[in-house]
This record gives sequence, structure tokens and C-alpha cells, in this order.
Amino acid sequence: MKVLVTGGLGFIGSNFIINLLKNYPEFEIINLDAELFGSNHNNLKDFEKSKKYEFVKGNITNRRLMEELISKVDSVVNFAAETFVDRSISNAEPFLVSNIRGTYTILDITKQQKKRFVHISTDEVFGSLDEGRADETTKMNPSNPYSATKASAEFLINSYVKTFESDAIVTRCSNNFGPHQFPEKFIPKCIILAEQDKRIPIYGQGENIRDWIFVKDHCKAITNVLLDGKSGESYNISSDNEVSNIKIVETILEIMNKSKDLLNFVEDRPGHDFRYSMDSTKIRNDLDWKPEFKFSDSINSTIEWYQNNKKWWGDIKENIFNSTPWK
Repeated sequence: MKVLVTGGLGFIGSNFIINLLKNYPEFEIINLDAELFGSNHNNLKDFEKSKKYEFVKGNITNRRLMEELISKVDSVVNFAAETFVDRSISNAEPFLVSNIRGTYTILDITKQQKKRFVHISTDEVFGSLDEGRADETTKMNPSNPYSATKASAEFLINSYVKTFESDAIVTRCSNNFGPHQFPEKFIPKCIILAEQDKRIPIYGQGENIRDWIFVKDHCKAITNVLLDGKSGESYNISSDNEVSNIKIVETILEIMNKSKDLLNFVEDRPGHDFRYSMDSTKIRNDLDWKPEFKFSDSINSTIEWYQNNKKWWGDIKENIFNSTPWK
């Protein structure tokens, strides 16, 4: 089976490619990436000479290129997206282009060429939940420009499934963490700042709650969806590991033997969702998936990876760690 992976130089996309190439010898990968914010060839340097891996530089909004590449594969898995909420507050336009226009381009071509399309979405489309968990039938209620563009992409996909019977599937995942994650994200930012004994900005009082999943568990779930997912369906992927932001930081500081004096409570982000939570019963029952990695083990191995790979993040510009980039 030949798969086009878009955004495969990013954190989750590269881990997905690694999972396929290491564990599924029948797969061949074309990796399309625009080499923009967060892309890193070092994530896949071990496979650069593999006959089963090909890299193409390009943007998912380039219809001619996408038509050519999709004609060569059996299916498309779309990771390509603008993903950082803080930057979407500062400037939403790149999110509109990538997350909506880009998704439309892939969707329209896969419809015409009759190829399978797996689209990677997010738990943030459901917005903040005071209680309970969102399942696949829960109404979407996005509350920032990033999540609004991801919800818009889902609506487009649903329309193509209904109107054209497109072979399209949506997956939504909770917060990922693990090696190779770009340092603007919460956990790697905390690790890197703590490693340098720099203060760690915490929005508000740090009481916001997220469900954290190790990236390898997420990638296994996507693989199950690609192979056995039902056309037109959506699947929530979560680990039932809801933890407050302040608890995450305190855990990291404890493991790294760093002082809590590094905590720096700052002005809260505009429209900051308090709690995300999803019910993943459907994918567990229908596609025989469940998370395999314990949070305690995974956070330790993630910290160790960043400590042992300082060259990977050492050249990152200081403004990545700005606590209020929307200003």
C-alpha cells in the first residue's frame, strides 16, 4: 500500500511515518511537507535513503502538485496544518489557508480520484467542557481561530461524504507529547526552559485541564483507522489521562530535580478553554485500539530525549518561548 502523508516532517506526522516504516513492511510513503514552521528533516533522517520513503517539498494548497501525488498512492493521511492556538490569536490567516483551503484541495482531489482520505483533527473542535466527555456525536463548539478552522475542515469533509460518498474519515485526538515535538508546545517548552533554569510561563493559575496521550499511541490509532476505519465515520482518540497544566509542570520539575521557583504565572490567554475531554469508546470497541504507554513512563522518556538532544532544539529562536505571542 502506498500512502501520501502530508505534513510528515512535523511532530505527529513524522512519528506516524516512523511507525509505518518500522512495523508495516507493506507500506511505501510519499511525504509532502512545505518545510514551514515546525518542519524538521532530522525527524526522519534514518529513512532518507530508504526505497520505501520519498520526500517532496510542496504545499497542500497546490492543486496541480496534489493531483500528481495523489494519483500515485492508494490513500492520503493529512497532518498538514497550522496548529498553535496562540499564533492563531495573533494572526488567523495562515490557519484559514492551510486548515480550510488545504483540506478542501485534498478532499476534492481524493473525491475525483476515488482515494481514501484520513484527516487528522483535534479535540479542540468541541470547545471547553465543564463536565462529561465529548463523543463523536457531540456538537462542535470551537472557541479560538485555530479550532474554528479545524471544525470548518470537518464540516467540509462531512459535506463531501454526504454529497459525493467520498471515502473520507476524521480522527480527533487529545493533547500529544513525546520526542521531536516543536518547542512552542507546552511540554517541550517546559522541559527546555527547566533544563536552562529559566522561568516557565503558566497561563492564569495553571488549572486548565487537558487529556495527554503519548504520540506513539496516537499513531497506532491512526494506522488502525487507515486500515480498518469505516468510510464517512469519525473517531475520537484519547487516553483518559486528564491532568491540569500546573500538575504537568510540577511533575516535570520534580523529575528534573528543579525548583518550583521556576514557575511564572502570567496573564491568561484570551478565550482560554478550561477543559478538553473526549470519549474514545468507539475506536476502542470498533477498531480494537487502546493506549499502551503509561504517562509516568512516557513523560520520563520524553524528558530524557530532550536532555540528550540539545542540538535538536538548541538553535530555536528565543521568541518561541514568548508567553503572550498574540500581543
